[in-house]
Amino acid sequence: MIQFKKPKVTQFFQILTVSDFSVSPDEKQLVLSTNLNGHFNLWGMDVEKKFPYPMTFNNQASDFISYSKTGDFLLVGFDKDGDENSQIYAIAPEGGNLVPIRNNEGERHFYAHLSEDGRRLYYSTTAGNAKYLNSLVYDIENGKEKLLLEGSIAPTFIATVSPEEKSFVYIKQFGNTYTLAYVQSDDESVLLTPLTDKQHTVSDIIYTSEAEIYFLTNYDDDISYLAKFDIHSKQFTKLFQLEKEDFTSIYYSKKEQALYIVGSYGVADRLYRYTVEDGKCEKIEIPVDIIEKMVIMPSGHLYLLGKTSTKPNNIFISKDMGSTWFEITHYRVPGVRDEDLIEPEVLSYPSFDGLEIEALLFNAKEENSNGYVILWPHGGPQSIERKSFRAMFQFLVNQGYSIFAPNFRGSSNYGLNFMKMVEGDWGHGPRLDNITGVEWLIKKGYADRDKMLLLGGSYGGYMALLLHGRHADYFRAVVDIFGPSNLFSFIESVPEFWSSYMKQWIGDPETDKERLTADSPITYLDGMTKPMLVIQGANDPRVVQKESDQIVAALKGNGREVEYIVLDDEGHGFTKKANEIYVYEKILEFFNAYIIL
Repeated sequence: MIQFKKPKVTQFFQILTVSDFSVSPDEKQLVLSTNLNGHFNLWGMDVEKKFPYPMTFNNQASDFISYSKTGDFLLVGFDKDGDENSQIYAIAPEGGNLVPIRNNEGERHFYAHLSEDGRRLYYSTTAGNAKYLNSLVYDIENGKEKLLLEGSIAPTFIATVSPEEKSFVYIKQFGNTYTLAYVQSDDESVLLTPLTDKQHTVSDIIYTSEAEIYFLTNYDDDISYLAKFDIHSKQFTKLFQLEKEDFTSIYYSKKEQALYIVGSYGVADRLYRYTVEDGKCEKIEIPVDIIEKMVIMPSGHLYLLGKTSTKPNNIFISKDMGSTWFEITHYRVPGVRDEDLIEPEVLSYPSFDGLEIEALLFNAKEENSNGYVILWPHGGPQSIERKSFRAMFQFLVNQGYSIFAPNFRGSSNYGLNFMKMVEGDWGHGPRLDNITGVEWLIKKGYADRDKMLLLGGSYGGYMALLLHGRHADYFRAVVDIFGPSNLFSFIESVPEFWSSYMKQWIGDPETDKERLTADSPITYLDGMTKPMLVIQGANDPRVVQKESDQIVAALKGNGREVEYIVLDDEGHGFTKKANEIYVYEKILEFFNAYIIL
């Protein structure tokens, strides 16, 4: 009998995924952004043959893919090695050369809408208005362009355009927890939600006709619900809400006259179909834990991109309104059985002030476990750790490490009030939520006090630095992936259209100087006594390289043990497979060097 050895760690590094997709009008072709060749490119897939073929060769991830309703071409956005300055190109359905449509080096373009005839492109851009953005319509055939909206007060984006292009909706984004939406018709601009001094959000805006707009909002509430705005009567109506369900996305099926609503309260998504005519709602079973995107075709067919804790993004189709789903792609961890992957346990614990915190625990199997637990504070901070596939988690768990991921105050998907709790408090409440969680984990027997490690990226990298500086005794070693180290320099260096968010999100460098000093990791250099690995993308526009440079230089100046990796062709994340493998191997090597078995 042939005996096969347990999976090697390198198998977990070879995972492929789909980051986005679009469907041709005749539903014969899918176009995927996927990393089949080790880099993200566009790949086509004839639905009947189900075998992908390359369409682009520029080795860049796309930030949107939109198939023209005519079927003649696609529009796609590409940046350069993670710099997030997305440019808009056209590409033929068979692939090949990219034709620049809206290109302006050093500027960023936000796609909004392509007209039914494939001629007019609506978009927003930093060009000419870096702080608040301008919104334009560009005629692809004659090259003429018209300024629709000059952003002011807050970053302003076109959200959607009416079917006959008689009106459009734009959003003013004051922050992650405060967005207002307006409908612009002729020379009149009307707010979709009633006037109020209370902050709220509006998202996922859809026209079902020239007169009716459906959207999600938490106006006058804590969790998001479905609402409608009538353009003619200027009437706002709250339509549908579920208890303990924060609606996050909606999609419209014209054939069914129904809305598909994605909802979640915590770590997994649920899908509902809401019939517009009678307001009836039913839950739809889905083959994934997390829905990344849906496309609903004129035929009524549903296309879904989603993932689970143990399976990366895949595309599914349903031809019967969600009763059954067929998996079109089949990405998995190569050479690893599903039973060898770990589903997280969902835990909850009371924090230092009694606030209930939900967390995920990826527990290494007993036969693999080395007894060590990695604390993972997630990024954002107004984001969330969910039942979402992370190759890094699965390979670390396979190597014997357990992972504890708390959704501390400020996390999304628990209502507006919970999400707001991190605003103006980056370094106190969330920090103590994490430390209280570690203490709770130890008390409940999930972890040993002398066997904790720390790993985080983005805001999680910031938290890793802060916890290292203020609570080093809890951890044997620390990994920071592009985390802000000094809140003063971070506030100054973010993209310009973020700058108006900073006062509410983090604080004012002048009036909040004492608190920002107390919440900056670089204040606590003397406390950073454990071995550290710092990883940074050179093109990162969100957390610029200076944030990592300065903490590494300061620690080395104090004689501390720090390993520093800068990736020249990455931004705020890893899009190249070779870089991803290199980073993962370094993290494993680093942790293995500082544990005692």
